[in-house]
Amino acid sequence: MAGLRTNVHKRILLAVDQTKASTEATNQAITLALQDQADLLVFGVVEKGKLHVPGSRPRRVDQERDRLASGAQAIVERARAAGVRANYMIWEGDPAESILDAAGSEGAYLIVLGSRPRNNLRRIILGSVSSEVARQATCEIMVIPG
Repeated sequence: MAGLRTNVHKRILLAVDQTKASTEATNQAITLALQDQADLLVFGVVEKGKLHVPGSRPRRVDQERDRLASGAQAIVERARAAGVRANYMIWEGDPAESILDAAGSEGAYLIVLGSRPRNNLRRIILGSVSSEVARQATCEIMVIPG
């Protein structure tokens, strides 16, 4: 079929949770997207089981989605100002599973995410999102210490 061109862009999936651990991962992802002339997909996950923080009022799913979307939009604007094609998505579900599914469905060649210090016994025993993604990813992964 002469005349048809496929316009395939490299895509980096940046998984963020809007914590300090995401800050350096964001910096690295924007730099890599510029270097590789790749699109940047900023990705956040609403984890319904974690909406109630002890000692505080429970957040609703829509409030958490809005919080994540606001932070993701700020990253998108920053990336675009640096010359990177960027967009964002917010899903609901298990973070590791959602990150892996999104990377596959969006054709990401690289997943970039931050890692928090392991000071929580539950995280040491059960593992972390970054560890789970690293074990199961079918594309390259870059875990940035937060």
